[in-house]
Amino acid sequence: MSGRGSAELLELSGIALRVAEEAAALVQAGFRAGPRGLRVEEKGPHDLVTQFDRASEDLLVARLGALTPGIAVVGEEQGAARAAEPRGGLVWYVDPLDGTTNFVHGHPFWCVSVGLMDDDTPVAGAVVAPMLGLRWTGFRPREPAPPGASPEAPAVAGEARRNGERCAVSATASLAHAMVATGFPTVRDRAPDNNFDAFMTVKRKAQAVRRCGSAAIDLCMVADGTYDAYWERRLHAWDVAAGSAIVRGAGGVITALDGGPPDYHVGNIVASNGLVHDPIIALFT
Repeated sequence: MSGRGSAELLELSGIALRVAEEAAALVQAGFRAGPRGLRVEEKGPHDLVTQFDRASEDLLVARLGALTPGIAVVGEEQGAARAAEPRGGLVWYVDPLDGTTNFVHGHPFWCVSVGLMDDDTPVAGAVVAPMLGLRWTGFRPREPAPPGASPEAPAVAGEARRNGERCAVSATASLAHAMVATGFPTVRDRAPDNNFDAFMTVKRKAQAVRRCGSAAIDLCMVADGTYDAYWERRLHAWDVAAGSAIVRGAGGVITALDGGPPDYHVGNIVASNGLVHDPIIALFT
């Protein structure tokens, strides 16, 4: 299947932003609602879900289905087995509330994430973090730019935006001067999957390591140059589809932890500005 063109992906990223804004407004109504207004359940150890997760996903599925009827929609709350299956062609992957634990505790680092994959490559998306006053969009075609094309031309290379302004990955060239982000999976019973050893290894080499509890926001902060790199293990496609598309649009690099091609359904990934990528990969291999 040939890759989608930039004009189409720009339009689809705009649709992603529109529906993400709508879902974020719905979720925001429940923020800091307290025990009387918030019903919290445990899907598993350290893994929470609320009625706002489910209502947001219902809205996203309905709106994307209406606006892009030919594109399948996969959401986190549909069930892990169904949602984790790789699929060909164009597929929306939505996280209706990324950072549910933060949301439940009244912490502002949460968002709605709407990402589009083309044959399992993230190509467009939007992330809306209403309590931070931030929204990111981006796109980049799956196919490489044709020979001789200007890398600055949005019609070829794609783009990323933060609050409507063009953004790009950082220019930090040294891991010793880098701010790096990560996270920890909900199941933390064994190494290396729990990411604890990797955290300590990177902490010794980087200037700073941050853990804020939203993979989508972390990826977007690589795209806008706040973070120089981000890595995490055991993520899902709905966690990373939008943020990865935005990183790609901002000129960033995404690989597996061993430096090979990323599998967004396995979720062991590194995203960076490209300049500090190899030094981080070397710590994991």
